[in-house]
Amino acid sequence: MMKEWATVVSWQDGQAVVRCDVKASCSSCASRAGCGSRVLNKLGPQNQHLITVPCEQPLTRGQKVELGIAESSLLGSAVLVYLFPLLGLLLMAGVFQGLFGGDLAALCGAVLGGVGGFLAAKGLSPRFSQRESWQPVILSIGLDPDALRVISPSAGENHHP
Repeated sequence: MMKEWATVVSWQDGQAVVRCDVKASCSSCASRAGCGSRVLNKLGPQNQHLITVPCEQPLTRGQKVELGIAESSLLGSAVLVYLFPLLGLLLMAGVFQGLFGGDLAALCGAVLGGVGGFLAAKGLSPRFSQRESWQPVILSIGLDPDALRVISPSAGENHHP
């Protein structure tokens, strides 16, 4: 189970909207300049995601919850997103190479197959995303932000037991 902490944005009728912040690439690695994750994080403008998760317990804005999602759903979505376009690319490149016998035909088949595989993955993803096993669940709920208050003595006061 993959786990991540999120912050409650709202809760209504058993549905919690939570915000998961996207972690920036770490800067402790020696290969910062050539890191693919760093480049991808710069490309996408979205640095947080809103997710709706069922939760019967009432939650308050700002409360922390731990979300979990099964590894199998993460692997399944990776296969869908990466393998479908790749298989389409290779399959159609081979078909076009066999039918037309030229490198340019194979290139055109590869492009068409890659785009077709991407479109197939995009078309199938809503079906897979509706599966119960692919949905995130709330594993644990943190304290209400107002439930804990720390009072520190002022600097001039001396308290001795």
